[in-house]
Amino acid sequence: MAYSGVIRRLPPDLPRDASFMTFVPTSQHGARGSRGRARSHMIPVMTGCAVAAGAIALVAYLLWPTWGPDASSAPARLPVSIGATLFNVPTHAFRMKIQRHSGPQERVDLFFNFPSLEPPDAPKHVSVDDVVEEAVQPIDRIFLSIAAHHDTLAPDMLVRTIYPRYLDQPSTSGQDGLTVRAFRDGTPYAGEDLFAANTPNLSARCTRDASTPGCA
Repeated sequence: MAYSGVIRRLPPDLPRDASFMTFVPTSQHGARGSRGRARSHMIPVMTGCAVAAGAIALVAYLLWPTWGPDASSAPARLPVSIGATLFNVPTHAFRMKIQRHSGPQERVDLFFNFPSLEPPDAPKHVSVDDVVEEAVQPIDRIFLSIAAHHDTLAPDMLVRTIYPRYLDQPSTSGQDGLTVRAFRDGTPYAGEDLFAANTPNLSARCTRDASTPGCA
């Protein structure tokens, strides 16, 4: 242990031989002072570290991705223009994949569920391991083709000017307020019937005897 000597002058009333040297240990005072200064320096350092850690945690929380993987899907409808008419066609209603795009087209072939008239579900992939039923499935689809007529007569003009030449005179009442008139044999529309309604205004030429009946 180091000691430092301090000489103190005695009061004049004391005898000269009474003077003495007082030794005071200074190492203890220095150690205590250094520890106090170190503690005072560590407080702001620890405070700064805590603030920095909190800031990093906050930034990481705000920038952490919260979205999940989502498979891309096709739009529900596609705008298709045929001639000068614009149609919003359901995507799953296209029969041909090559026609499944927006923009002008000469013709689109569509099909819908019957009787809901909703677009069918996406086709299911069938492998050789799947069991395929051999029974004939019931006809639950309506097939529809939309094409630009260009120089040909419009459908309403055909009903007014062409079809009456080949129709039989008597008409019968069908279901849901429809009237049915058959085309005569030997005419270009033999084997077909003309269905018509007033509310709503509807006319359709349908085949009579076929594995898949259809209307035009």
